[in-house]
Amino acid sequence: MFKTTLVAALVAATMTPAMAQEVTLYAAGSLKAALSDVAEDFTQATGTPVTTGFGPSGLMRERIESGETAHVFASANMRHPQTLAEAGKGGAVRLFARNQLCALARPDVAVTTETLLDVMLDEDFRLGTSTPKADPSGDYAFALFDKSGHADTLKGKALQLTGGPDSAKPPQGRNNYAWVMDSDQADVFLTYCTNAVLAQKEVPDLQIVPVPEALSVGADYGLIVLNDAQEGAQALADYILSPAGQAVLGDYGFDMVNGG
Repeated sequence: MFKTTLVAALVAATMTPAMAQEVTLYAAGSLKAALSDVAEDFTQATGTPVTTGFGPSGLMRERIESGETAHVFASANMRHPQTLAEAGKGGAVRLFARNQLCALARPDVAVTTETLLDVMLDEDFRLGTSTPKADPSGDYAFALFDKSGHADTLKGKALQLTGGPDSAKPPQGRNNYAWVMDSDQADVFLTYCTNAVLAQKEVPDLQIVPVPEALSVGADYGLIVLNDAQEGAQALADYILSPAGQAVLGDYGFDMVNGG
């Protein structure tokens, strides 16, 4: 607690009056809970208001490319912010968190880590993923398929249920993945372990199944401060990487990359 308070005080001490201008943060949907808390803590520490927008990283990148105003972009992969950096739209991309894939399974599915691949291959079970290219979660799921030795079969049967521009949206207030499973759209769904934990909090009967080590796919999360950002944007990016920000990410199940 003392370290977190000290970091917040140090960040606040470096702020100038200009940095009290509102900062806009665009971020991956899987970061919504964690970075909403980080943004609130940052505002309390510095007095700088933060407006947030969350969604599939690829679609958020496209919104930035189309001219929407964002000062900091936090993606569920390194590629989308790197694309913006290579286009001259921002500075260096910084790794700020890591995540892993897990499987969500309906209560009536008999599945363990050891049998997960067999269940995903079983034609009697519906396999859900997010949408590749639009949402890095889908890209990571398809990378897992590539490691399985059954890529064509799994990619062919995967139902891309979330993360795309035309994906059905959950009712207001529902967790996307809890709703997908609770509304019987899939029997097994590959998503980030952090998403799986939030889904299970809403629907406790859902099973969380760790992916076997041989199929494990790690997710590196990158952030970028965009050109023409408010002065406080760099301070927000630094705060996300500070022990205070990293501790919040750790509380939500992300693997921290900078202390905590």
